[in-house]
Amino acid sequence: MRSSGQGCWVLLISVGLCCVHRARPRNVLLILADDGGFESGAYNNSAISTPHLDALARRSLVFRNAFTSVSSCSPSRASLLTGLPQHLCLQHQNGMYGLHQDVHHFNSFDRVQSLPLLLGRAGIHTGIIGKKHVGPEMVYPFDFAYTEENGSVLQVGRNITRIKLLVRKFLQTRGDRPFFLYVAFHDPHRCGHSQPQYGAFCEKFGNGESGMGRIPDWTPQTYNPKDVQVPYFVPDTPAARADLAAQYTTIGRMDQGIGLVLQELRGAGVLNDTLVIFTSDNGIPFPSGRTNLYWPGTAEPMLVSSPEHPKRWGQVSEAYVSLLDLTPTILDWFSIPYPSYAIFGTKTVQLTGRSLLPVLEAEPLWTTVFGSQSYHEVTMSYPMRSVHHQNFHLVHNLHFKMPFPIDQDFYISPTFQDLLNRTTAGQPTGWYKDLHQYYYRERWELYDRNQDPHETHNLAADPRYTQVLELLQTQLVKWQWETHDPWVCAPDGVLEEKLAPQCRPLHNEL
Repeated sequence: MRSSGQGCWVLLISVGLCCVHRARPRNVLLILADDGGFESGAYNNSAISTPHLDALARRSLVFRNAFTSVSSCSPSRASLLTGLPQHLCLQHQNGMYGLHQDVHHFNSFDRVQSLPLLLGRAGIHTGIIGKKHVGPEMVYPFDFAYTEENGSVLQVGRNITRIKLLVRKFLQTRGDRPFFLYVAFHDPHRCGHSQPQYGAFCEKFGNGESGMGRIPDWTPQTYNPKDVQVPYFVPDTPAARADLAAQYTTIGRMDQGIGLVLQELRGAGVLNDTLVIFTSDNGIPFPSGRTNLYWPGTAEPMLVSSPEHPKRWGQVSEAYVSLLDLTPTILDWFSIPYPSYAIFGTKTVQLTGRSLLPVLEAEPLWTTVFGSQSYHEVTMSYPMRSVHHQNFHLVHNLHFKMPFPIDQDFYISPTFQDLLNRTTAGQPTGWYKDLHQYYYRERWELYDRNQDPHETHNLAADPRYTQVLELLQTQLVKWQWETHDPWVCAPDGVLEEKLAPQCRPLHNEL
């Protein structure tokens, strides 16, 4: 965190103003894809047309090693908006263990100091348009909010004309205040579980066909399944190719929407004062993707466009970064210090991420990032922890003797249903794994991504990698203790905070 603005911050907080270093205020636009991946020209996918993302990439630093801290929608969004991992004991610090929906009602703890809360206190005009999927309201207050809580998520998250008009309205209501605008697209999330009439990815919603409605600003792009790029972790079958083609159409709608949002900022004369960040919440909803801690489940696109750092435009960063870095980055941009506070007892809440602004000046030697997963739906308890360090990736599957759970949305997808049908019929699946491997995992999985980018050769039991395994295990456990992870002693021990040692053996044959 920069220190040059601290004195100014103290002086101005009493009148509710943000400390800035120039006559023109700084702003932030955070754009989030929903279950988005690397399907864009900016990440070398030549099969899809994404001109607006590609143009943004030319004005951005493009991160090649960006990761979510948790591969599930609500926990990821809560971590992004708080800077706190989802697995912390203090919430597991932010409290959002799983999806914020329906009767199970996962929520962050009431005393969490979120990004919109801190920015609002500092006089920043805050807004959210699109999918929110976090709560409670008192923890995530926005001055301007159009989300699934007060309207149709299809309209505020997929209708790009509606999104454009809401951005215009937000800019008109801010006055002269600096702003933080969070545009959370619902594209390219799957649609089949809730609105199957619009297609597997809602690719038909608003396309002008009978019963589909029409989004005036959207020119739908359709793709031939034969032309899509099939990622290594997706079965290469007609069903999966058709699924990917539908996904491409919704990514195209989001891409055109991003162009509209940026044009609204340009038209209002504020784009050149605005830090623009584009990323996604978790991996794509295909096998090994969302809800997994493998690379396809956690690796994210990330574009950071700063009008004050043009020398890094169009460059690629190899630094290992996390969505947990976004809260400290945005606070740093506004020169707002993170408060000292506790949620329970005397344990002070600490941000584990770091500001990305220094990366816009020069490439850092950042080679480590951590991840965790506990739930997706409430029935999907499968805690995992992971660390990426240089070219190695370690995954700890705490419930390794249980089958890996499948979420409802993915279960009914054409790709997974085809995979099930082919497996039960004894037919070739066109997949790099089989269902037994996918469901039943080793406790420790160690991969050398330089030699094995598809993560198919587990090196954890290889004596040649004992030192690497122990190093990464030590790093992972250290991070778990630092972040008060209640699973730190699992699965063969129980955490007892008032005893020494704190990890007490269970003698459960593990």
